[in-house]
Amino acid sequence: MFDALTGRLGGVFDRLRGKGRLGGQDVDAALREVRMALLEADVNVGVAKAMLARVRERALGEEVSKSLSPGQQVVKIVHEELIATLGGAAVPLASASRPPLTVVMVGLQGSGKTTTAAKLAARLKGQGKRPLLVAADLQRPAAVDQLETLGERIGVPVHADRATTPPRLVKAALKRAGSEGFDAVVVDTAGRLQIDDALMKELADVRKAADPDEVLLVLDAMTGQDAVNVASGFLERTEITGLVFSKLDGDARGGAAISAREVTGAPIKLAGVGEAIADLEVFHPDRMASRILGMGDVMTLIERAEEAFDEETARAAAEKLMTASFTLEDFLDQFQQVRRMGPLPELLGMLPGAASAFGGLEVSEADLARVEAIIRSMTPAERRNPKMIDGSRKRRIASGSGTAPQDVNGLLRQYAEAQKMMKAFAGGRSPIPGLSLPGMTRRKKR
Repeated sequence: MFDALTGRLGGVFDRLRGKGRLGGQDVDAALREVRMALLEADVNVGVAKAMLARVRERALGEEVSKSLSPGQQVVKIVHEELIATLGGAAVPLASASRPPLTVVMVGLQGSGKTTTAAKLAARLKGQGKRPLLVAADLQRPAAVDQLETLGERIGVPVHADRATTPPRLVKAALKRAGSEGFDAVVVDTAGRLQIDDALMKELADVRKAADPDEVLLVLDAMTGQDAVNVASGFLERTEITGLVFSKLDGDARGGAAISAREVTGAPIKLAGVGEAIADLEVFHPDRMASRILGMGDVMTLIERAEEAFDEETARAAAEKLMTASFTLEDFLDQFQQVRRMGPLPELLGMLPGAASAFGGLEVSEADLARVEAIIRSMTPAERRNPKMIDGSRKRRIASGSGTAPQDVNGLLRQYAEAQKMMKAFAGGRSPIPGLSLPGMTRRKKR
């Protein structure tokens, strides 16, 4: 979502770093470009203006003039002010004074509210809680069915009753939570196509019945500035404790997420970063600012790796790499664990400097799926010893994976190159230069 903004800002900062000294004209010229980049990314005009005013005041002050690297110092100031604009620090979910923790999810129809409710329940379950989902959206057809399907998928029970009213349903759910030992209740409420009196009255009734610890407003990040307008509209008519942005993995302009905290005053607590149930993260302003400025997000990368990788398997794989005995079977195991961390382009974006280092690298999920299909179409013996794969076996593997024999040849060739490189490492020699990885192709310069 922030790729275009990251690219624009990266160009501005590269020019600043090349200057030994910065005068007022240099700073103003750079900030004009930053302002254009922010506005093009759909950041609220007032938010962009206020942020850049703070940056300019600091950039022309003593902290830059006394700096040995003025360009780097300006980047640091922009980074700090972007963090402040996004909210400063992560704001965790509230703690319940006594169980259960009750969270009411609100938002307009189509914002991803029901899916986000299930994602939050799965996240709470992963933290050791015993959550109960409540299907209090009795307005939208199939909303109850959708939540029940999601609840079944994540192993979380859903309290539903189509014949009652939302407030009574919530009261019954809380009573059930107390008697059956649920320590977290996530309530999915009804939405509308727009904010109206009927929606607000129903929310007020549900809120009174639930007496929640959190009321989270789910906003669709793909809707741009309209998401900020929706947030402001809800805040004017009801109390909201935090925001949740869904679809932050989309390709729309991400300025709404940057603007939301400063425009509404409500903290962004969670962010949906994919379609999978596990793709709901705590919103860290410092990490998001680093991603936007192309500085990477190593902490999130580490956290995902810790969740995805089995420690014993990773240790065994490292030993095989060091002894150059890493087979295609091992590669498939590692490949699957890496893919559980998220899309590879997103993971590359979390590496500091990846925007410039991998700027010409195109990582295709379709190519990665093709690699996995080819390896899966091999027998265990073929994965352990690819040298036994002759012409007829290649045709069989290609047919089983829906690929062509030349695709199988390409993968085997790349694996052979990787084996040579690992042997060079194991023998203390320099690796083969120009090694390409499966699923990665370099775009040709026009």
